[in-house]
Amino acid sequence: MKILITHNILWSKYKGVVFTALHKHTLNTSSTIEFLQIAETEGDRVGLASVDRSFHLYPYKLIFNGSYEQVPKWLLNKTLFLEIWRSKLDMVVLAGYHLPEYWLMLLAARLRGKKIGVFCDSTALDRPHSLVKNFLKRLFFFQCDVFFGYGQRSYEYLKFLGVRDDAIYINCQASALPYDYDLKSVIRARASAPDVEPRYLFVGRLSPEKNIEDLLYAFKIVISNFPNSSLVIVGAGPLKDQLLSLTHQLCLGMSVVFTGSKNFEELQLEYLKASCLVLPSSREPWGLVVNEALSYGCPVVVSDRCGCVPELVIDGKTGFSYKCGNVEELADRMIATRNTFLNAEKTAIECTNLISKFSPSAAAQQILDGCLYALAKTK
Repeated sequence: MKILITHNILWSKYKGVVFTALHKHTLNTSSTIEFLQIAETEGDRVGLASVDRSFHLYPYKLIFNGSYEQVPKWLLNKTLFLEIWRSKLDMVVLAGYHLPEYWLMLLAARLRGKKIGVFCDSTALDRPHSLVKNFLKRLFFFQCDVFFGYGQRSYEYLKFLGVRDDAIYINCQASALPYDYDLKSVIRARASAPDVEPRYLFVGRLSPEKNIEDLLYAFKIVISNFPNSSLVIVGAGPLKDQLLSLTHQLCLGMSVVFTGSKNFEELQLEYLKASCLVLPSSREPWGLVVNEALSYGCPVVVSDRCGCVPELVIDGKTGFSYKCGNVEELADRMIATRNTFLNAEKTAIECTNLISKFSPSAAAQQILDGCLYALAKTK
């Protein structure tokens, strides 16, 4: 059996490690998997990091160099339709369902009689819903044979849209870690870290959906309890000047540091030094930075709108969740991390034990199982 896995951008390191594991899983089977990457990167990723191909250790075809948005729509649609139409494969797994090009790929696959799978990383909390959008999603999903979601909230969303239970494969989200990542060294580093004033960390795009303004307001409350605490904001994005201005207005001075983007080596040091990671997003289908933080034994404070909360945020063990938009509750949770996670070694073990289940190999196996299910199923 021959399967084609499609993805929108090569930039995604986490997809690289999962697809690499998936390729390895099929080496000793009768199934062949090919990978189609549509473009190298996209506009809002350009300022974060360059494309690192070292994580993509599997055979893939890259259709367009550069940014996804720079490809003329007519060329994008024509090329992707023909890629699926001409492919001599038994199954196609689509990267999504919300763009016109995905509908054209779906049409080509259906006309050619191929089995169809689709990745769905959305939850009911992501975006505003409408009857029209829900109808279109149901129509799209009706044409598909198997669905790959991420976590409990994605599963519930797919069920809401009428997907059969037996066709849903909950593919655990797995982060990409540096090649020199060593669990014993992480536990040792967290356990031996000096007891200093709280150091809070944010990692991500400086964009509206990340809700960083709430974080700054909450930190204003935190600093009244811990005057020597600090907040490190790692990332780039369109709101940088606005956030710098708000930091000045709140008189937070040198307590808040905007570092810009960091590479893997620099970022792992930030996770190791942080008292906790804070992810205050108002829209976050999953939140892979939570995976990364837990991998470094760093507890988290996460908005309840983030998709990963049911799986990764265990109150008092790996972190806390709070109601998105409630600045006072966010501040309380940030303050609570100080006493709750005083035993750094115990906390690091709790965090790393939990996240060890969310491995690229496990995620890849779920994709393979779903594809084999779809191929074995009769119409």
